[in-house]
Amino acid sequence: MPEPLKIKLSVANRVYPLTIDPSQEEGLRIAAKKIETMISQFEQNYSVRDKQDVLAMCALQFAAQVEQKTIDKAYVNEEVETKLVALNDLLQEHLSS
Repeated sequence: MPEPLKIKLSVANRVYPLTIDPSQEEGLRIAAKKIETMISQFEQNYSVRDKQDVLAMCALQFAAQVEQKTIDKAYVNEEVETKLVALNDLLQEHLSS
């Protein structure tokens, strides 16, 4: 088991010291960078100055993306299942002839 890694991440002009598993470092750094980018976009596009409001908007944006991926995945699974049932029906029909 790898040694825990101590890192510092900056989000919204605050530094957060974290102790993590080394395998999490890349994902956390990418996430922090995406949050910083999104903060900049919200501040420029909506002239929001309160960091708490901007962070709430970022959280909502990320949560919405996760939920949309879940919805999309469920739709794709339903579509695949429908096509597999139709294909199975065709095969059964062909085999019984």
